[in-house]
Amino acid sequence: MSEQKTKPTPVKLPRQGMPKQDPDVRKGNFDEVALGYTQELAQAEASRCLLCKNARCIAGCPVEIDIPGFILAIRRGNFEEALRIVRQTNNLPAICGRVCPQEEQCEKVCALGIKGQPVAIGRLERFAADWEMEHGELEAPEIPASSGKKVAVVGSGPSGLTAAADLAKMGHQVTIFEALHKAGGVLVYGIPEFRLPKSIVARDVDYVKSLGVEISINYVIGRTFTVDELIEEEGYQAVYLGNGAGLPYFMQIPGENLNGVYSANEFLTRVNLMKAYLFPKYDTPIRRGKRVAVIGAGNVTMDSARTALRLGAEEVYVVYRRSRAEMPAREEEIENAEEEGIKFQLLTAPVRIIGNGNNWVNSLECQRMELGEPDASGRRRPIPIAGSEFQFPVDTVVVAIGQGANPLVASTTRDLETRKGGYIVAKEETGQTNRRGIFAGGDIVTGAATVISAMGAGKRAAVAIDQYLRQL
Repeated sequence: MSEQKTKPTPVKLPRQGMPKQDPDVRKGNFDEVALGYTQELAQAEASRCLLCKNARCIAGCPVEIDIPGFILAIRRGNFEEALRIVRQTNNLPAICGRVCPQEEQCEKVCALGIKGQPVAIGRLERFAADWEMEHGELEAPEIPASSGKKVAVVGSGPSGLTAAADLAKMGHQVTIFEALHKAGGVLVYGIPEFRLPKSIVARDVDYVKSLGVEISINYVIGRTFTVDELIEEEGYQAVYLGNGAGLPYFMQIPGENLNGVYSANEFLTRVNLMKAYLFPKYDTPIRRGKRVAVIGAGNVTMDSARTALRLGAEEVYVVYRRSRAEMPAREEEIENAEEEGIKFQLLTAPVRIIGNGNNWVNSLECQRMELGEPDASGRRRPIPIAGSEFQFPVDTVVVAIGQGANPLVASTTRDLETRKGGYIVAKEETGQTNRRGIFAGGDIVTGAATVISAMGAGKRAAVAIDQYLRQL
């Protein structure tokens, strides 16, 4: 932990709120909703920290940031030092400060949270990263002499970027292969501008590049090259698979093939990566529905619903088969959606999408549900109520019930072990697969999870890859 001589006394203050755009204004634009702490708010919030000697918040962070250390630096007004501390273990602080579920990780175990509100660790991390953007560049760390070893990283999402950055810091030559035309993975195609601006992702990607990492876009591993060709023909001694889980799931109900039905992946990709959010500058082909139903209850559901609203929808419904208490989305994202006027159809399960004579969505048929005993997920199981079917008019349906593993990389890699669903089998602590020199981590191993958990997997794999390369 960083030096804490003359440790200041914590100040008893309420948790400092996050300034936000007014709901009536923000629902008409794609600008960032959360405006970030001012210097005064950040230092007031930092003054609440108990600076625990045995800080449980560090263990609660998947990348083990020295949280008391960087918060103390903010309290003292040394913002450059705060970011330097964060970047020791986190290469993407501006991103994590915005989209990581700190309330389920570092803040969940904060000592202040036992009897009150925990320190707003994520907001302070964002403040430090944003301060750097406003006041200059943080110098890239000194890179050791080249090891002479080459590593290929498949995918430029949070796991791939993290693994690549750490491996570069260890002296290895790293190339990221990205299938799309822009680096960032789910950070650029999946998360809307109003929650994570593209400029923020680009800045953190540029930091990774500053470490010497090369990023090759438009490379579809499994088509342009296979993993085996990267090793046997292109001279890479190790490969890290961080290609995520982007295969959309559907409900398998009648009408899902109608025009006006999207997977959340397609809907958000068209808006985010194909720049529909910049209409009319970019006339991206996408249906701008007036009455939109989004099926699901996770963060992707909230992103899709709030995006549809900003594209001009007059009414947007979130349709979920359980109650609000079981919704897996972050509480702040649910609250933001409610503030913006999103309507929640809870204890409601779609059973059929109905079209008009031109094969366009016309309405949604649903059934009311009640909750029974908890199922394997730990949430109460929804049970259909007989005779409760009803219909309501919609012209667009977005299915946001999750996604799975795209089989392309695994199916084209010789003898690579996978499990049910096409996920790659890899050791949790090292990312090692059954193939020597091939490692994997993030959503392609665990299934869809959080940005920070994918980053943690990338960090652990980087350590293991470094050890592997030094034994060659």
